[in-house]
Amino acid sequence: MNVLFVSSEVTPFSKTGGLADVSGSLPTALANLGHQVTVVTPAYRQARQHGLPLEPMGQTLEIPIGTKLVQGQLLRCPRPGGVNVILIEQQDYFDRDGLYQQDGHDYTDNCERFVFFCRAAMELIRQLDLSVDVIHCNDWQTGLLPALLRIEYAHARGYEEIVTVMTIHNMAYQGHFWHWDMLLTGLDWKYFNWRQMEFWGNLNLLKTGLIFADGITTVSRRYAQEIQSQPMGCGLEDVLRQRGADLTGIINGVDYSIWDPQTDPHLDTNYSVNDWRSGKARCKQALQRELGLAESPDAPLLGFVGRLADQKGLDLLASVIGQWAGQEDAQWAILGTGEPRYHDLLTQLAAAHPGKIGLSLAFRDDLAHQIEAGADMFLMPSRFEPCGLNQLYSLKYGAVPIVRATGGLADTVCDATEATMVNGTANGFSFVDYEPEELERTVARAVAMYRNEPDRWAGLVGTGMRQDWSWEASAGKYVELYASLAARHRSARANEGGTN
Repeated sequence: MNVLFVSSEVTPFSKTGGLADVSGSLPTALANLGHQVTVVTPAYRQARQHGLPLEPMGQTLEIPIGTKLVQGQLLRCPRPGGVNVILIEQQDYFDRDGLYQQDGHDYTDNCERFVFFCRAAMELIRQLDLSVDVIHCNDWQTGLLPALLRIEYAHARGYEEIVTVMTIHNMAYQGHFWHWDMLLTGLDWKYFNWRQMEFWGNLNLLKTGLIFADGITTVSRRYAQEIQSQPMGCGLEDVLRQRGADLTGIINGVDYSIWDPQTDPHLDTNYSVNDWRSGKARCKQALQRELGLAESPDAPLLGFVGRLADQKGLDLLASVIGQWAGQEDAQWAILGTGEPRYHDLLTQLAAAHPGKIGLSLAFRDDLAHQIEAGADMFLMPSRFEPCGLNQLYSLKYGAVPIVRATGGLADTVCDATEATMVNGTANGFSFVDYEPEELERTVARAVAMYRNEPDRWAGLVGTGMRQDWSWEASAGKYVELYASLAARHRSARANEGGTN
């Protein structure tokens, strides 16, 4: 199949979170299965600063935005694995410090920026004469695409057979804009109604995508269930229930060419499931030195990498660290940026407990890998987690995950109970109720096994490291979905006489 994969961020060109990792890995997995994949993403300043070979294609697009025409250019970047990457260049919109915001505030013209991006993605199909079977849209920034195809392009030459898939990576981000921004879309006001594009008086671009897409996916089976009710549906639960037959949960995968302790260039020592004890011991020592932790091989080291925000359970985590740091011989390695109050709180805790709390308030890809390798356990006490990738990295690196059983965390981490340890399915620890006491009890369970039951701990680590969470299986499910939607579309067109 010919897939146009459209995303507002794609590694290695741009990144704010897991969407970029998925958009960088899934297209390659699809190409490895024999499909033709073209990725479309904005040419941000961030993309230019990576030093990647961006080649002008000599194509200019003129895109209507409200009452004006905005020009953009197309760049190409050759990538390994048979994936074509096209970057849409428009300096007024994309040559900025951040992707979506600056100094913690969203850009006021975000609606205009991504209306332009969506219309440019649609137009480049015509201008480059691309053969496209599926447009795979990702999150609210691409939510206008299914509506454009259904309303403006459905009967245009070259677009008749295209179907759309809308993937929800996080329901909390929906693209809410005031109602007058409807003028920017160029679509008739009749579509600004509660059944289609309007949401409590505002324009909602994620809702637009959910309504008009042929198929909807999200990034885990559990999350697909959770978002059909409050509070996880974030106000769109009724829409998702109405489209429940078209909603599929497909777990994200891991790119093991990047995340594998046997080959990871960021590690002090490479290791595998066969020699993880010695390998992780060396990596733990290196991590302790890097973060100024006491070089204690026996102290359990618990890692966290991610946004310092409520969604990631930082209130629970800070509470437990504050409780344990003064009482227990345990260490904490924390990497991330986020809400200023958590920056301040963690900085104070680290200063009060030198040698026990290693803190880096930054984004460092090398250190993220080193924490996975050096930590004995990895913490993800999230309020909600559509899929999560770090727990999958942790399993591969032998850092036993400690998670809250929500979304993709519930789908991938099996709690270590007596029954699951005996039958060999346990690969981590989990809790249900979002309370600091529950996280503390779960951490205490994990630390007790680590200290007192080394053989059982080794079994837990081995189970996780042997599991395969690569993209191949998930990519195959996307291909099955694409094929079924295309067949349904052809049948509907035949019934309407559209193929005559």
